[in-house]
Amino acid sequence: MGTTITIMLNGEPQQLPAMTLAAFVSLIGEPASLATAVNGEFVARDVRAAYQLKEGDEVMTFQPITGG
Repeated sequence: MGTTITIMLNGEPQQLPAMTLAAFVSLIGEPASLATAVNGEFVARDVRAAYQLKEGDEVMTFQPITGG
């Protein structure tokens, strides 16, 4: 059985198996355009697969702001 961790997702505690940020975004069914930050640092989409979530990480999800 895998390790279970607790993270904060947008201020709410979430328990889940240890996984990458990319797997987590897919698990919660968010669109590919979703922006993410972990512990206050922006995490680009192309880096999410390499970012292993850890116990106590604070994950924020938000829609990117576009415009000119």
